[in-house]
Amino acid sequence: MKQLILIIFLATIGSIIAGFTLDVPYAEKLIGFGVISLFVIVFPLFSYYRWKDKKLEDYMLTKENLEKMRTREGDARKL
Repeated sequence: MKQLILIIFLATIGSIIAGFTLDVPYAEKLIGFGVISLFVIVFPLFSYYRWKDKKLEDYMLTKENLEKMRTREGDARKL
């Protein structure tokens, strides 16, 4: 998965750079397809890859998590 994301990322960056540097009639389409594929394909794949094994509850502000933060803050003040 990591290699797939890297390959697609490099292809989109290459498309954007080619669109800026080449003097062809479809240069603007290269830039557009590069940007769209970056935001529609690469970023969601990267987000899924990074978050797939994590528990969402660990990152939410619930009463239990707030209490944990308060006790950690109190412990840190004692040091």
